[in-house]
Amino acid sequence: MKTRYPKELLFSLGSLLAAVVVVHSIWSFWVRPNAQAVITAQAEQMRKDPNFVPDRSLFVIMKDWEQESCVVLMIWALSMIGFKYRIARREQDELDGDPVRVPEGMRILPEDTREYVRQLEALPAARQQSLVVRAAKAALARFGATRNVQDVSEAGHAVCAAEAERLDSELSMIRYIAWAIPAIGFIGTVRGIGDALAEAHKAVTGDISGVTEGLGVAFNSTLVALLLSLLLMFLLHYLQLAQERLVLDAETWLDNRLLRHLQVR
Repeated sequence: MKTRYPKELLFSLGSLLAAVVVVHSIWSFWVRPNAQAVITAQAEQMRKDPNFVPDRSLFVIMKDWEQESCVVLMIWALSMIGFKYRIARREQDELDGDPVRVPEGMRILPEDTREYVRQLEALPAARQQSLVVRAAKAALARFGATRNVQDVSEAGHAVCAAEAERLDSELSMIRYIAWAIPAIGFIGTVRGIGDALAEAHKAVTGDISGVTEGLGVAFNSTLVALLLSLLLMFLLHYLQLAQERLVLDAETWLDNRLLRHLQVR
């Protein structure tokens, strides 16, 4: 497991930097200029026709920095979810490939465990990091040392339990982002309402543009943040389901494909 953490950290930081650069460039050169053009055109139409009802523009909805920040965090979370899901799929493929092939009817004695452990240690380093290989090596090593099937079962399932806890703890940053996105949306709500109240004195003279603009910031930021949060929570739970299924399948494999072949003379 030592080689995964630096790679995952570098990927996480790189994806965050890339998301900031790409999203800020899009907002600076495309979203905000188009939003300003739409606002100017709508203001001109309203001056000509008091009954004119402006359409909701996606550029106007997305133009503020709160929405930009939410999109950056969303892309960052999506990159981490994709990275972890790809690892889970690779380990699931390793599990489906059955790394310890024991023919039906054959029994593994404590004296035979060294041969099977050597076969697992001969696998490429990337495959040796997978959950099923680590659990199998721990189970076989314990069987060779103790000659007790119950101890073997506890050793293998302990590896799976530790992996389940590790996978759950590694989701903490994604959970934080899932909380931070609606929090940023609420910051936009407070800022928009504050701007609207600051322009309230102009509404007495009939100029409500400042109030409506502030309320627009408040509602748009909340809308975008909640929609992104809903999508992110769905993907997060799907990733967690895939990881939990991997651990359960590894435990089932240990019971059905390895432990039942162990026998003491």
